[in-house]
Amino acid sequence: SRFETCWPALMKDSHGVIIIFNPELPSHLKEIEMWYSCFVQQQPLLDSQCLLVAHHKPGSAGDMENLSLAYPLNKLKLIHSNLEEDPEDVRMEFIKYFRSIITIINESREREEMSIIS
Repeated sequence: SRFETCWPALMKDSHGVIIIFNPELPSHLKEIEMWYSCFVQQQPLLDSQCLLVAHHKPGSAGDMENLSLAYPLNKLKLIHSNLEEDPEDVRMEFIKYFRSIITIINESREREEMSIIS
């Protein structure tokens, strides 16, 4: 991708990665493996710091239940977004995700402070 030179700047000091993809495009399913590898594994971030969002376009007959992702993507939190039907569900999942990121940041900050003290 022509933006690859920008990636190190995007990744620097990042605490979380949200990958949004169209589950109906086979090319997207291959690409998210690459995004995960570059932005999560090489960082390195914990899997809990990554959120996958399968976004279903209005009127798409996407099968939300049977999207099976291969390892290692199947270890990640996956939510389905369909903003026509359940925007509130998506909002709640985002809030849960952000809370978990804040918890991780606070815990690592406390560990750093303790290591400075000891």
